[in-house]
Amino acid sequence: MRKLVVLGAGTAGTMIVNKLRRRLGMQEWSITVVDQDDDHHYQPGYLFIPFRTYARGDIVRPRHHSMVDGVQLVVGEVDVVDTSTKRVMLTDGRELDYDYLVVATGTTPRPDQTPGMVGSEWRRSIFDFYTLDGAEALAEALSAFDRGRLVVHITEMPIKCPVAPLEFTFLAEAWLREKGIRDRVEVVFVTPLDGAFTKPIASERLGSMLEERKIRIESDFIVERIDEERKTLVSYDEREVPFDLLVTVPLNMGADFVARSGLGDELNYVPVDKHTLLSVEHDTIFAVGDASNIPASKAGSVAHFAVEVFVDNFLQHVAGSPMTGSFDGHANCFVESGDHKALLIDFNYDTEPLPGRYPLPYVGPLSLLEETRTNHLGKLAFRYIYWNVLLPGRPVPLPSHMSMAGKHTPNKEA
Repeated sequence: MRKLVVLGAGTAGTMIVNKLRRRLGMQEWSITVVDQDDDHHYQPGYLFIPFRTYARGDIVRPRHHSMVDGVQLVVGEVDVVDTSTKRVMLTDGRELDYDYLVVATGTTPRPDQTPGMVGSEWRRSIFDFYTLDGAEALAEALSAFDRGRLVVHITEMPIKCPVAPLEFTFLAEAWLREKGIRDRVEVVFVTPLDGAFTKPIASERLGSMLEERKIRIESDFIVERIDEERKTLVSYDEREVPFDLLVTVPLNMGADFVARSGLGDELNYVPVDKHTLLSVEHDTIFAVGDASNIPASKAGSVAHFAVEVFVDNFLQHVAGSPMTGSFDGHANCFVESGDHKALLIDFNYDTEPLPGRYPLPYVGPLSLLEETRTNHLGKLAFRYIYWNVLLPGRPVPLPSHMSMAGKHTPNKEA
């Protein structure tokens, strides 16, 4: 019997085992997925925890409840992958042999990598919302915050869900207005990018939204350290941004076992062919989702679209045939903008976010790069779709490749 081992039971890993279990014969293949616990987190929900729109019970479910019969879930922590013997060693001494391995362990905030971030002010005036505990602690801090300088900060790219810091900023600004204290709070958005986003058209649109809301942007800011005593961000070029409440997105890194196993780059992401997701060094190892080094957003939509391409490619590869699928880096992301509205962006490796309609050209019902209530409702509805359609591996009527139909560039508008 051939053995498939998937490391990571998050979005990508769960979709992979559910889809492949239906396609690989039970008598010919065993499928094992490994994760450190049995709690599956709906990570897009972290954004709403600080504003008490969601609570822990809304975004955490047992991992095994989302897996089809015939998949073995192993709860344990990976110590190292021995590629020479095709064996995964767990920290408790257990060993798992594999014929094919998929690394889907995602990416994790590492506040310990920035001097001064984790110290006396951590979870007192410095908070994150990329973890559930952090988002819950931030909810308590926000409820007591009524004046001063609120700074939203990105340490370095890449990060998972790269629009989430902007979403938090917009939601916080709207929340301050709703509480009637906006005039007592200065809001600053600090980013290592040269604008609000990585792509020009979207960056201009999102930047203008920050300006409209009187949110100052501090761009090209590469943080060197946080001065805890003075509660100040300090950049390598010696710029300083003081804060009363800092909401930071720490450096994101892949799993440590990737480094110990010699599988990763300097940030512990697995180098793969960006179209097939096959390791550039090992023809029995794939990396899917946030764990890979592909030049695409580390977002759930990328994992979804990539898995759709990966599954057919994997079946061809294990059959000894050439892989014919080519992932194009397709991503689409809702961007909450406050006041019960949101934008939607849709892009890939080669094409930046453009205005238009999605998913049906010219019809929508969702609008691209435009704030609408429909987009906001779409963001909220996605939680149901995630638990009941995406994770179980059921078909989603959306093409995995990005389409230009219904999109247009602003300079070509009549």
